[in-house]
Amino acid sequence: MQELIDRLKANAGITDEQATKALETIKDFVKEKFPMLGGAVDNMFGSAGKNNEDDI
Repeated sequence: MQELIDRLKANAGITDEQATKALETIKDFVKEKFPMLGGAVDNMFGSAGKNNEDDI
């Protein structure tokens, strides 16, 4: 997901930390609103969760 973080940083002019937090927020939102997609979201964004931001 580093490619997505890099795009967020370039397009939105935000820091690495801000881009990572944005992705975490999106991931959590999708999983909350569409629980049946939880596994797919974890696979797409990395299943390690918030404690290991390198997997996002």
